[in-house]
Amino acid sequence: MAARRPGSPASRWPRPSALLLLVAFALLSAPRPARALRFDLESGHTKCISDEIKVNSMAVGKYHVVGTDPNFPDAQLPESHRISLRVTSPYGNSMHYAENVQSGHFAFTATEAGDYLACFWAPDHKPPVTIGFEFDWRSGVSAKDWPSVAKKGKVDMMELELKKLEETIKSIHEEMFYLREREEEMQDLNRRTNSRMAWLGFLSLGICLSVAGLQLWHLKTFFERKKLL
Repeated sequence: MAARRPGSPASRWPRPSALLLLVAFALLSAPRPARALRFDLESGHTKCISDEIKVNSMAVGKYHVVGTDPNFPDAQLPESHRISLRVTSPYGNSMHYAENVQSGHFAFTATEAGDYLACFWAPDHKPPVTIGFEFDWRSGVSAKDWPSVAKKGKVDMMELELKKLEETIKSIHEEMFYLREREEEMQDLNRRTNSRMAWLGFLSLGICLSVAGLQLWHLKTFFERKKLL
């Protein structure tokens, strides 16, 4: 049997085993759907959650108060089970605000890099009540509505997973550049701090030498006045 040449058409196609490995890697590397976080909030108290988001990253969030009886989750909630929410940027700009609601959602594109803060609070109530709520906050690749992308583009499952993998790789690439910028900022801050500490050390040494010189001058004049020298 003659061996295939490297440039033959059969050699240009990946082997089935390699294709299966690629599919498995795409399925494993694709972002998994995030689960909503559940919290208990006492009336008159505040609970805050932060998430670090990069510039131009999409962020979406959904929240709702859960029922007091787990056996009847769809039962009507009492009026005391209401919460308020404010989402602020790293520089204190308000991105979302809702007051005395039982559910809601928000979406925004980050214009500032850093920790975004979501603070929930419940009005004071006598007697105190504990309000349970679920909060689902996603950003970056996980914030994208992939089912809508698949429906609009008419793509199959395999192509959708590859698109997810591509977006994940882009996100990791951007995250690496972001971390590199943060590292450079921290190094610059470290250099400035070391320079200031060096100047502070020289200043402290100068003050100590000046005080020692003044003490010697004072002792010398004191002994001369007492005619001990």
